[in-house]
Amino acid sequence: MNGVATPEVDSTGNNIAVKSLLSKVEGSGLLTKVAQSGLLSKAQDAGISLTKLEPLLDLAASNPEILVLVEASGPELLPILPKIVDLAPGALPLLASAVGISPSLLQVAAVASLGAAAGVVVVVPDDTVVNVALQTLAVATLGVAAPAASVVGSVVLGKLTK
Repeated sequence: MNGVATPEVDSTGNNIAVKSLLSKVEGSGLLTKVAQSGLLSKAQDAGISLTKLEPLLDLAASNPEILVLVEASGPELLPILPKIVDLAPGALPLLASAVGISPSLLQVAAVASLGAAAGVVVVVPDDTVVNVALQTLAVATLGVAAPAASVVGSVVLGKLTK
């Protein structure tokens, strides 16, 4: 062998992992659950439509390096996708609610989260290993992850709802 991993394919040349994933999506009724959740209606009411996504597709088409990155990450992402399909039905109500959040509220949440992280660092003494671990966890979640997710979410929602 030349050391390059080749995808396993069936007799007609279909990638078996992709075929299995699509069968799992179909068997789980995920698309029906998306329709029943009201996510698409809420997205439309919030001003998000497929035509708003066209600039993102144009951006990907005009930057071939994005497509190269997506293609290169395919083999690593493929094993994760069935887990996402399993988690998706439970996340649909959360996504449906999140679509209605205003981008400015997400930005306020980012600032509040940073303030909460600073508050934990100030209030919790750093005299034991457990307290230092608590401070570190608070900074990682409230000071980095939550604000980053809020800012990215506000930018994406802001672009999609314009």
